[in-house]
Amino acid sequence: MTGLQNLTWLGIARLGLIQTSLGAIIVLTTSTLNRVMVVEMALPAMLPGFLVAVHHFVQLARPRIGYGSDIGGRRTPWILGGMALLATSGVIAAFGTVLMASSVITGSIVSFIGFFGIGLGSGATGTSLLVLLAKVVAPERKPAAATLVWFMMIAGFAVTAGVAGHFLDPFSPSRLLSVTATVSVLAMTVTVLAIRNVEPTSYTVQPAAAAEKPAFSEALKKIWQERQARQFTLFVFVSMLAYSFQDLILEPYAGLVFGLSPGASTQLAGTQHAGVLVGMIAVAASGSLFSKHGVRLLRAWTVGGCIASGMVLLTLASGGLHPETWHLSGNVFLLGFANGAFAVAAIATMMTLASAGQSGREGLRMGLWGAAQAIAFALGGFLGTVAVDVCQIWIEVPAHAYGLVFSFEALMFLVAAWLGLGIGKNEQQNEQQNEQQNEEKSAPSFGEIAMQEVMAGRN
Repeated sequence: MTGLQNLTWLGIARLGLIQTSLGAIIVLTTSTLNRVMVVEMALPAMLPGFLVAVHHFVQLARPRIGYGSDIGGRRTPWILGGMALLATSGVIAAFGTVLMASSVITGSIVSFIGFFGIGLGSGATGTSLLVLLAKVVAPERKPAAATLVWFMMIAGFAVTAGVAGHFLDPFSPSRLLSVTATVSVLAMTVTVLAIRNVEPTSYTVQPAAAAEKPAFSEALKKIWQERQARQFTLFVFVSMLAYSFQDLILEPYAGLVFGLSPGASTQLAGTQHAGVLVGMIAVAASGSLFSKHGVRLLRAWTVGGCIASGMVLLTLASGGLHPETWHLSGNVFLLGFANGAFAVAAIATMMTLASAGQSGREGLRMGLWGAAQAIAFALGGFLGTVAVDVCQIWIEVPAHAYGLVFSFEALMFLVAAWLGLGIGKNEQQNEQQNEQQNEEKSAPSFGEIAMQEVMAGRN
C-alpha cells in the first residue's frame, strides 16, 4: 500500500488514467453530441451550447463536493462515485440526443438531466483526484505530476475522438448509444482498477480537524478569509478567463484575416496544442532539475507564463495588420507554449497550496479553485465571441476588431500576472527557513572548528 507523499511514477500514471477516463466521456458529450444535434438533427446551435454551459455552471458545486470529502477524510469514494455518475450521465445525455429526433422537448429534458449529472460527476472526480494527488505526491514531483495528469487527459480527448469517430460511421442513433455506453463502461472499469490501493485506508486526523465539523457555509467563509486562498481564487478565475477567451475566435481570425482554409486553420489548432505540450514539458523538466526551489519556481512559471501569453497576444493582434508577411503558425506555437507553461504551473501550485492553511480543508480549497476555473471556462469562450461581434459592429476591418479583442485578452493576462505575484509567499518563507536550518546543521560550530585546529596542531 502506498503511503502519503511517496507515490511512485507508476502510481502517478495510474491516477492519470482516471483523468484520461474523465476526458474520454467529456469529449463525447461536449463535442460529439454537440455536432450530432447541429448537423445530423439540424437543431439550433444554441441548444447544445446551453447544455454544455449547464455542465460548466453546475461545477459551482465543487466547493461543496470538496467539503464533503474533507469531512469523510477519504477521496477514493468520491472519485469512484463521481465517475459512476459521469458515466451514467453520459449515456443519459446520448439517449436524450437520440430522443430529439422524435421529440425535441422530451429529448432536451433528458439531455439536460444528463449534462447536469456530467457536471456534478466530473466535478466530484476531478476535484477529489487533485486533492489525492496533492496528498500522495512528493513536493518535488508535483510539477511533473501535474504535467503528466494534464497530458493524459488530453490523450483521453484525442484517442476517444479518433476511435469513437471511427465506430460512429456510418452514423445511426443506435451506434451513438452503443459507442457512448462502451466508452462509459471502459472509463468506469479503468477508474476502479487505477484507484485500487493508492489511497491509504486511514489517515492520521488532526485532533482539531476531527473535532471541528462546521457547516459548509461557515467553513467556506473561513477559507475565503485566508488571504492566500482568496488571492489564488481570483488569480485562477482571471487567468483561466483569459486562457479560454481565444478558444472560439482564433480559427475564425485565421480564416478572415490570414485567408486560411478550414483545413489549414484546424492544423493551426494542432500547432497551438503542440506548443501547449512543449510548455508543459518545460515546467515539468525544470521542476525536476530545480526541485529545491519549489513554490518560487512554480510562481515564476505561473507569472512568467501569464506575461508571455499577454505579450504574444499583442504580437498576434499586430500581425493581422500585415498578414502577408506574418508567421502566424510560429506566433500561435509561442502562444500555446506560454499558455501551457502557466496552466500546468498553476495546477501544480493548486496541489501545493491545497494543504496550506487550516488542516482538513484541502478538498474545500481545491473545490473553490475548481469552481473558479469552471466558471471562467464557461464564460470565456462565449464572451470572446460576444466581444468580437460587438467590435465588428463599430469596426469594419476584421483585423482591427479581432486585434482589439486579443489586446483586451492580453490585458487580462497581465492582471492575472499581477495577482500571481503574491502566490505562495508563506510557503516560500517556509522553504527559506528550511534551507537556513539545513545550512546551519551542515555548517560546523565554533567548538568543532577549535577542536579541529587543536587536533591539527598536535599532528
